Amino acid sequence: MACRISELVIDCVDPERLAGFWGDVLGYVEVGREDDGSIEIGPPGTGFGGPLPTLVLSPSGDPRPVKLRLHLDVSPTDRDQQAELERLLALGARHAEIGQTGAESWYPLVDPEGNEFCLLRRQLPPV
Repeated sequence: MACRISELVIDCVDPERLAGFWGDVLGYVEVGREDDGSIEIGPPGTGFGGPLPTLVLSPSGDPRPVKLRLHLDVSPTDRDQQAELERLLALGARHAEIGQTGAESWYPLVDPEGNEFCLLRRQLPPV
């Protein structure tokens, strides 16, 4: 038997803002709140334990000291990469400069709190 990823936890200054951003990016909805201010978002109708992991936006006042060793990659599901890039930028994502050459097939971005993620080219079917 193996494990599977059930949730990803992102420490952040403003859980409301990031829950809104990532909810819009992924089509997730709020599935729970904790007394500590954490907000969990996940796929509509399934939430925790469903086929996709949920995201928990956990409040933290600690500034990020170094580059994270983990980032998310996202792929468009219902439009091409360029149209999805425009949508993500309109939601509050920003381009990230990570030393790319311009020949990459992905776009490095950051969310409203500076967490890096990449928009991949390949379109995937929605789950």
